[in-house]
Amino acid sequence: MVMMFKKRFFSVFFCCVFFIYGCNNDNPGLFSSTDLETRWKARNTFNFLSSDDLNISLGDTYSFIVVTDTHINDGNAWGLERLKDVINNDGSIKFAVFNGDITQNGKRGDIEKIIQIAKTLDVPCYPVLGNHDIYFDNWKIWEELIGSTCYRINGGNATLLILDSANAYYGDKQLDWLESELNNAEGRVFIFSHVNLFVKSPSDLQHFTDIRERARFVSLLQGRCDVIFTGHSHKRLVTDLSGVKNINIEDFRRNAVYCQVWVSKDGIQYEFKKL
Repeated sequence: MVMMFKKRFFSVFFCCVFFIYGCNNDNPGLFSSTDLETRWKARNTFNFLSSDDLNISLGDTYSFIVVTDTHINDGNAWGLERLKDVINNDGSIKFAVFNGDITQNGKRGDIEKIIQIAKTLDVPCYPVLGNHDIYFDNWKIWEELIGSTCYRINGGNATLLILDSANAYYGDKQLDWLESELNNAEGRVFIFSHVNLFVKSPSDLQHFTDIRERARFVSLLQGRCDVIFTGHSHKRLVTDLSGVKNINIEDFRRNAVYCQVWVSKDGIQYEFKKL
């Protein structure tokens, strides 16, 4: 009986390990192959974005698009290529953000695929790192093809801040950097970060679990940031963080949803659309 129990136990154990680490499983979605400290050292490396992309002129009235969790897999971008038609038909769109989990496993061909798509869009495209993008030690590929995971875009009348939350935390260095950037940010401030801060119910496991870091982060945003965009949980959730709107967008892979945001002197409006 004891031997039979042991066999069954190890069979179940190894099945669970295979399921958790299987390449197509999100699990809680927090299994990453590099730590934040390693990626922080490459924060001033830009291999995809040009100096013109980092310094753009948005004007007083414009719009932009945010897409998250595209999970490009073996070259399949789930129709993301059609985003070109949306942008071509709407002259107000000035840039697009791919807000993490751009790829399923961080493979070279799939990162090259998003770069190929981005080059067809005729507007600057800003990549955000997600946990899936660095699976299986593939951070090296991201670093080579894209570079920094934490950076600032100067837009004249707006400041865009891209953050690295692929390990479900920011770390003191990144939060210190964020505080410094917020202190000298110009115009409206938009933050883009992959992992969501809050969930709809206790059964949702994918979010920041360090409540002290989350509290510091939210306090930094108050009075300094207009909107923060997140994803990761594959669910739509709009939350007000003491005057700062947190827009969590559902995944593009299954829902083909993107968020378009309009900015003018009168305020900020947004709409979820299907591609």
